[in-house]
Amino acid sequence: MRAKTAKGRFGRFGGCFVPETLMPALTELARAYYRFSRQKDFKEELASLLRRYAGRPTPLFLAERFSRFIGCEVYLKREDLAFTGAHKINNTLGQALLARWCHKKRLIAETGAGQHGVATATVAALFGMKCSIYMGELDWQRQHLNVVRMKLLGAEVIPVRSGSKTLKDAINETMRDWIASFPYTHYVFGTVAGPHPYPLIVRNFQAVIGREAKRQILEQAGRLPDYLVACVGGGSNSLGLFHPFRRHREVRFIGVEAAGRGLASGFHAATLCRGRPGVLHGSFSYVLQDKNGQIASTHSVSAGLDYPGVGPEHSYYREIGRASYTAVTDSEALRAFHLLCEKEGIIPALESAHALAWVIKNRRRFRKRDIVIVNLSGRGDKDVAEVAKIEGKE
Repeated sequence: MRAKTAKGRFGRFGGCFVPETLMPALTELARAYYRFSRQKDFKEELASLLRRYAGRPTPLFLAERFSRFIGCEVYLKREDLAFTGAHKINNTLGQALLARWCHKKRLIAETGAGQHGVATATVAALFGMKCSIYMGELDWQRQHLNVVRMKLLGAEVIPVRSGSKTLKDAINETMRDWIASFPYTHYVFGTVAGPHPYPLIVRNFQAVIGREAKRQILEQAGRLPDYLVACVGGGSNSLGLFHPFRRHREVRFIGVEAAGRGLASGFHAATLCRGRPGVLHGSFSYVLQDKNGQIASTHSVSAGLDYPGVGPEHSYYREIGRASYTAVTDSEALRAFHLLCEKEGIIPALESAHALAWVIKNRRRFRKRDIVIVNLSGRGDKDVAEVAKIEGKE
């Protein structure tokens, strides 16, 4: 199974649907990526940073008490133990290194849950670059800890008060900044969405997750897993896990979206479950939209999944049946959040709790000998106050 990516397409999805004013920046980025990412010196420097700075490889942990509750072997790919507390550092290190090789002096980024913003601010400090982070005002309020972290790292954090005041609007503002400043600025896009070449770049930098997981599960269990499970917002942590297993058809991919208050309620962010093909942020992919084709409002207890689009490669996987996509509600994710805390002493990010919730919800389908790998994409420190606030109100 191979998607054509030379022109930024995954089957019929992907592409580059942007204003002409943005094309010079994207063309320059694509040429730089194809040139530098293949060079031995670049690959060695990135591998060294991932090892010495980001703390890779992250462990693949057999969650024994959680496994007994589920009824099969459940392994957690511990991206929560990567530096800055999530998988985002894999991509930001790669893109910041690319920016330095292109002699850029400034990094900009959007952020929802704040983890991508923190990771971008971190690498900007490491490389001595200026940094500006755009964040929706709603996300600013529910992820205030990460706002403080970004500022401590020297970044300028800019609240976005337009539209839904969430990730979608933060991306819009970051793109406007990049159009005006690209000669000296690199936009560190945070997920596998957006115009070409971003879906390809971000997926390739995140594929370190799946490469490690494949090697680790063969060492620990002696065979490949039956299921890979990961949450899907834009979709970088899930594709990072899935991609190195793509040719192993016996390994089932499960992408878990945010059902919010329920798919029938209209308050959700389940793009692949309830959306239809359209264009958002420069890419043709599945999009949540109303009957007039306008981008729909979204809702999720998790800021990182509160997005009306998804990466085009996920749309391709959905269309050819390589991955199955489903959704769990806020309440199901909160239950999973608590259960992992109590069973394993691990506080997961609310995003990751959606993947855990699917495993809990479907535990009767598993056989005792099944092996499930869940990508624990981030740690939940950032969500503790929000969970307490939500449950206090309830």
